[in-house]
Amino acid sequence: MGILSRFKDIMSANINSLLDRAEDPAKMIDQYLRDLEKDLGEVKAETASIMADETRAKRELDELKDESAKLQSYAEKAVVQGNDGDAREFLVQKKKVDEKIESAEKLYELAHANAEKMRGMHDKLVNDIAELNSRRDTVKAKVAAAKTQEKLNEISGNIHDVSNTMNQFEKMEAKADHMLDQANAMSELNSTSAKSTIDELKGKYDEVGDASIDDELAALKSKLGRE
Repeated sequence: MGILSRFKDIMSANINSLLDRAEDPAKMIDQYLRDLEKDLGEVKAETASIMADETRAKRELDELKDESAKLQSYAEKAVVQGNDGDAREFLVQKKKVDEKIESAEKLYELAHANAEKMRGMHDKLVNDIAELNSRRDTVKAKVAAAKTQEKLNEISGNIHDVSNTMNQFEKMEAKADHMLDQANAMSELNSTSAKSTIDELKGKYDEVGDASIDDELAALKSKLGRE
């Protein structure tokens, strides 16, 4: 009965708890199915063997009961015919058979219990495999969706980082624009100051009168005797 010890975890296995503990449920469900298929082959073979033991034990028990009933019948016939000695021999033999029946009944009960355990294990495996097969595609689809969501979350986080970088870049760009505007303004002020100095210098010479006008004024004054 080592098979019962080797596969007792199968009887207590809980599919949901196994999948909950799995890092990758999609891979876990495939591996669990492969393990169950392998276990099912062994359980089937062992179950068939133990069921055969049960059948044999039941047959031997029935044969002993039939033999006991026949000996009882022969003993009764011997008494009817007045052959008490023969009746006694049949009853002695029947007692021996009845003792074997007690032992055979215990063996059959044990074989029957073992067969029930194996049939239960077999049915549990078959049901687990059927359930896993029916849920495998759904589990894999959920895992794929979860992984896709994880990637989207990661991309979203990266986009958030890029957004922060863009904000910082815009601040630097604004600062650069301000520096350029300030430099241009300073250049314009410097240019205006230089132009003002040149204009003042030109004005100094522009105030000098026209020579022809001065000559004409002198001739006019001489004519009028206003020298």
